Amino acid sequence: MEPAFKTISAKEFAEVDHASYTLVDLREPDELLVSCIEGAINIPFSQFASKLDDIPKTKPVLVYCRVGDFSEQIAEILADRGYDVTHVAGGYSAYRKLLEGEQPAANPPAQTAAQPTLIDARGLKCPGPIVKVADFLRDKPDGTQIHVEATEDAFYSDIQVWCAQTGNRLDDISFTDGIIRADITRRTAQPPAAQAQQNDKTFVVFSGDLDKTIAAFIMANGAAAMGRKVTIFFTFWGLNILRNPKKIKIPKAFIEKMFGFMMPRGTKKLGLSRMNMGGAGAKMIRAIMKSKGVSSLEELIESAKLHGVRLVACQMSMDIMGIRREELIDGVELGGVATFLGSGEQSDMSLFI
Repeated sequence: MEPAFKTISAKEFAEVDHASYTLVDLREPDELLVSCIEGAINIPFSQFASKLDDIPKTKPVLVYCRVGDFSEQIAEILADRGYDVTHVAGGYSAYRKLLEGEQPAANPPAQTAAQPTLIDARGLKCPGPIVKVADFLRDKPDGTQIHVEATEDAFYSDIQVWCAQTGNRLDDISFTDGIIRADITRRTAQPPAAQAQQNDKTFVVFSGDLDKTIAAFIMANGAAAMGRKVTIFFTFWGLNILRNPKKIKIPKAFIEKMFGFMMPRGTKKLGLSRMNMGGAGAKMIRAIMKSKGVSSLEELIESAKLHGVRLVACQMSMDIMGIRREELIDGVELGGVATFLGSGEQSDMSLFI
């Protein structure tokens, strides 16, 4: 299939009317100190995904970088988003040589250092970002570098776990302005040597019932007391356990508001899986626990956090049920399927509650 973008040479670039285009310079700001084109918009390649909306569609776009490799990738992305876009083969380097009277090479030399490929995973939901990264790297040679940008909070945890479990190297990761940026180098996973048995514990809390939640946190605290790493992954109705009992005012769609109204907000509103009797059963269980000297659910949760138990909320379930991060209690991190599977693979026991 022919590319949707156009390509011009450095000579053609020098001859076109620059005022007829929106010029986009992908070089880093320090490169522009000694050589720039008047009127061009500077969007460094490393920041492109976060500044894509800064490029107007009022005129055709002409994009260039230092040697033409980045601009070709960006041109393809812009074309997919409906831009009339052209990139400059050979980049500004070839254009400068032309201005200085040197004949640009037909095939400009490749950069000595491998350049990362931009993987735009913004807007994708779990497991979309991880799948997109894995699909791209699957048949690539070792040493292939990528720069991934995603907007789902769970990706921050997922990509770290994914790299650790697959042998790929995570060179850098950051989370700013709502965008997670990760630099990854392809590495073939090595067969693991004989390892000592992993004794971590992983619980999936799907239910939002009081009695099942108490059981989960009793086991979690016991495992933590034995020096085990414990992860509790909350999904669907289990997310209600993590909701802040105080009402947090956040703009929501109508259906999200209805979900929030119908679901219990926090541990004090949880009912029993059996014999709840309109909430009377839950109150009776709490009273019996207190009389027997058993820690309340709220105390068990605080103890778990103090002893390093990871509380992970499934972001996919949060998106479906209209629960926002701001509505959760302190000490909760967001994660996706990779976070759960990574924890499970390090555990000798996984329970679905």
